[in-house]
Parts: sequence; C-alpha cells; structure tokens
Amino acid sequence: MITAQASPMTHTAAGLNHKTWLGGPMFRRVILALITLALLCGPAAAAEKFIVASDCTWPPMEMLDANKQPEGFSTDYLRAMGKAAGFEVEVRNIAWDGIFGGVATGQYDIVASSVTITPEREKQFDFSAPYYEVVQAVVLPAGKSIKTLADLKGKKVGGQIGTTGIFVMRKANVNADIKEYDDVGLAIQDLVGGRLDAVICDDPVAMYYVNKKPDTAGKLNISFKADEKEYYGFTVRKGRKDLVEKLNKGIAAVKASGEDRKIAEKWLGKSN
Repeated sequence: MITAQASPMTHTAAGLNHKTWLGGPMFRRVILALITLALLCGPAAAAEKFIVASDCTWPPMEMLDANKQPEGFSTDYLRAMGKAAGFEVEVRNIAWDGIFGGVATGQYDIVASSVTITPEREKQFDFSAPYYEVVQAVVLPAGKSIKTLADLKGKKVGGQIGTTGIFVMRKANVNADIKEYDDVGLAIQDLVGGRLDAVICDDPVAMYYVNKKPDTAGKLNISFKADEKEYYGFTVRKGRKDLVEKLNKGIAAVKASGEDRKIAEKWLGKSN
C-alpha cells in the first residue's frame, strides 16, 4: 500500500511564505496602518478641550440655568465655534474680580464674559476677533428720562465694577455719584428699590432687565444709549496666538453659517 506523503516542496514553500509575510514589507505596511488607525480613534484624536471662565451675572449673555450651570449667548456662541473649529469647552462660573488674574496665570484658557476689547486690556491680554457689538445704555425707572449723561449730575448711578459702563461714566465726568457693584443685578435691585437713580450697562443686558426678567420688566426703561460702539472679544493669556487662531476660525465659521444670528435670536429676540 502506498502511503501519501506531504510534498516537501509544498511544506517548505508554505513555511517560506509565512516567514516572508511576517517579516516582509506587506506585513510592515499593515502594522503601520493599524497603528495609525488606533491613534486616530484613540485619545490623541480627541478634540482639544479648553477651560473657559465666565462671570454668569450678565444676563442674557452669561447666566446660570435652573441647575446652576452656565448658559447664555456667549456660552452657546463659544460651543458653536468649537463644533465648527474642532475644539471643546468646559465653561466655569468665575467671579468677575478674579477672572482676568485666572487667565493670566493659566488657571483658565479663555475668558468668555462679554469682555469689551479696549486698548488698555490689549496691553495685558490677547483677544479674538470681535464677535458682538454693543453700546452702553442707561436704565432708569419707568417714566423717567434723560437726554445726555450730563443729566445724571448729582444722581446716584450704579454699575458693575470693572466694566466699561463705569469707565464711560468716569470719562464723562458729569459729577454723578457712581456706585460700583460686584453684580449688575444687585445694582438693578437697588434701582427698583429707589436706592439708585440710574444703572449703566451694556445694551443687551439693559434690554433683558427692562423687557424680559419677570421681576423687573415694566418697571424700568432705557432712556439713553451712548454713541460709541464697543466690541466683545474672547480673552486669552498674552502670547497664545495658537488659541487666538482657533477662536478666530470658529468665529468666522459661525458667522458664515448664520449660526450667530440664530443664537442672537434665541437669547436677545429678533432684531428690528
């Protein structure tokens, strides 16, 4: 009886092919492709996350929801920017008096808190491109009115400490009695309670208290708006040009897509 035997040539060829596959160029190319795929799918490919400081006392631009989480125009705008430009944000509620020191020392990457771009601030920080235009507005009790800031001579005028509203009143030098508050909402409360004659703040904030906030709507009016326009920018530590570029890319994308108008309508209402 003749017993069939495996062909030595076949066995040897198979062995050679196996070794050639394991050590050959094709094997190396497959391994390289697998490593690349793993890197792309792993943490290294995750969107970069930035820590954002926001003083949530400036409604409807920056405020807290029912669960004490940051929300508002600036928060939505920044998240839309991140979606468009490939980064994520973690927004934290940080008091205004420590917000700039925190970004300067690297505790936070970005300040998103309705910060007006000014020459003085640009000496200390870098800014994104402007993302929103505002003017200063004077809020008075319903039925009261002024024609110019000069009409506030001798009056008690409140505003949030370190904001451009306070800067405008000081620059006007109309001999008003200027009162500074940690929170513009506290100034509004004193206005409603008769302890102030006027409050000065950014016009979207003024409109929120005059028209939308349940406990103040109908009790106040905007009697005067300054002519000088201001522009909000996102603030970063001096020298963070890489981050400024990412922010500007996001702002440009949000404006080009029309998403900025949708966000504005959500928080500020339809424009005239």
